[in-house]
Amino acid sequence: MKSPLFASMQEALKKVKAGHLTDAATTLQQAFREKSKVAPTETTPPSPTPHAGLGQIFERVQEQLNAFQQRSSTFQVTPHQAADLPPNARFLTKTFSNQYGSRQYKLYIPSTYQDQPLPLIIMLHGCTQNPDDFALGTQMNELAEQHSLLIAYPEQPQSANPNRCWNWFKPQDQLAQEGEPSILAGITQTIMNEYLVKGQQVFIAGISAGGAMAAIMAARYPKLYRGVGIHSGLGLGSAHDLPSALIAMNRGTRPEGLQHFVPTIIFQGTQDKTVSPKNAEYLFEQAKTAFQQQTEHFELNTQRQQPQHSHAYTQTNLKNTQAINQIEYWQIEGLGHAWSGGDKSGSYTDPQGPKASAEMLRFFLAL
Repeated sequence: MKSPLFASMQEALKKVKAGHLTDAATTLQQAFREKSKVAPTETTPPSPTPHAGLGQIFERVQEQLNAFQQRSSTFQVTPHQAADLPPNARFLTKTFSNQYGSRQYKLYIPSTYQDQPLPLIIMLHGCTQNPDDFALGTQMNELAEQHSLLIAYPEQPQSANPNRCWNWFKPQDQLAQEGEPSILAGITQTIMNEYLVKGQQVFIAGISAGGAMAAIMAARYPKLYRGVGIHSGLGLGSAHDLPSALIAMNRGTRPEGLQHFVPTIIFQGTQDKTVSPKNAEYLFEQAKTAFQQQTEHFELNTQRQQPQHSHAYTQTNLKNTQAINQIEYWQIEGLGHAWSGGDKSGSYTDPQGPKASAEMLRFFLAL
């Protein structure tokens, strides 16, 4: 006998084939909401694949969705070009390869670079995005010019994921020295070898699938990255395949415990319909637990702010004994699945703010 969730997946597949993507999404959302009403407790999480064929249905839905997107210009992401560069600044396209594959990346070098050591930030885009789009939306190149930073934007090609998502939900892409983590670490280390980078000032950040991969990178390479920024993302071990990834995105899944603490700043919109805000709560608790494992002395405070020209937000900070923030958790009221304070020239941005890029940079440089 088919489960209600399995039947809903089949119905969604029919709607995708017919081109009714909105109806298909609604069917899936309703199915997950009904399933969550009868789900077991957190201590006994449900199996992400209650039927042997459920994972195949998920895959077929995604395949049909990708095919439809390629046929319909309505769902195509408009290519974005890099903004005009300041004199002497460079935005280079480079390639890194190892045994696990090859990835292009773009590297912004500010006009102020004259072989002096600079901080480095690795920026991981979300699904359907690319480096130029992400750079425009986050405006990180402008901040790099103001503060003399190197900014790298690795690119996920469609050959690795049809929607250009980083494969954060695949077991082989959650391990150090393997899969996509090995490629991203290789890009980071290559830049450090080719340019002067300030010691202990290498950071990584991302949104959505990029945020989830940034969390993996910080967990697997804690000696490489001094801090991590996770915007609308999920934690290490939240999923192990596509079905469990969709479940985690829909209602939240507790991530794995961390063996090492890396300073963490988290941004999450309360109205995010793509990645459940519950994941941000879990990310905060994960980071807090890891920090407490290395010291019992810290200060925790929470304040709600309601700026005149910005979304209201609640900010929770955990400070060390030197009064330096080690964890920041920003819950932004009314924000959907978008980069807070981003530029509208990029996709998945909300210009209203607060400005996640500036706050991440402040957090990183204070460490």
